[in-house]
Amino acid sequence: MGQRHHHYERAFEAMARKLRVPCVSVNEAKRALVPGKDSYRFSDAQHGTESRSLKNFDFVLYGPGSNLLVDVKGRRLAPAATADRVGRAARSRSPRLESWVNADDVRSMLAWQALFGPDFEAAFVFYYSSAQPPAGDLFDEVFGFEGVWYAPRIVAVSDYAQAMKTRSKRWNTVDLSRDAFEAHAGPLLSAGGDVRRLEAAPCSPAPWLEPLSSVAV
Repeated sequence: MGQRHHHYERAFEAMARKLRVPCVSVNEAKRALVPGKDSYRFSDAQHGTESRSLKNFDFVLYGPGSNLLVDVKGRRLAPAATADRVGRAARSRSPRLESWVNADDVRSMLAWQALFGPDFEAAFVFYYSSAQPPAGDLFDEVFGFEGVWYAPRIVAVSDYAQAMKTRSKRWNTVDLSRDAFEAHAGPLLSAGGDVRRLEAAPCSPAPWLEPLSSVAV
């Protein structure tokens, strides 16, 4: 595994190692896909440009049921979503978990999925961090790394693209409603301990995603 500098990426890599999930860094995966190429672009007539650079993702996870192209999205867990070590009373409704991304993240991940082929599924892993343990009913998986608690929720990018809504036009961000996130996001691993098959629905992306049909390397 490669050297990681962002604490969310380092924590995610440490979690994959602990769980014995085969994990390859994005640079190694790209070299295997197209040797000698450092950049990838997709046409984007919707935005008035001939082509745009693909944003990188972080890891490829390999499993017997699913191979995932993972873009790790680190998010701070809101104080309302944590619990002290002796526990707190159950809440009537779970706190909202932030699920925003840049719209170009969605375009790029769908393009990477097309490049890697049908044996790979693009996924956002929202990796929530907190100085306190998360509330017990929010996550199936919680990990400690360098004094911080981390918990993942994973969602197929194709599902995300179908359910997303605009968060900020100024910052070009999108997100999921609370109900959509709960419907599509889940734990990283299956009950058997392998990378979970996402079973994402076939993607019928919004019109502004259609330029992804033309990808150049």
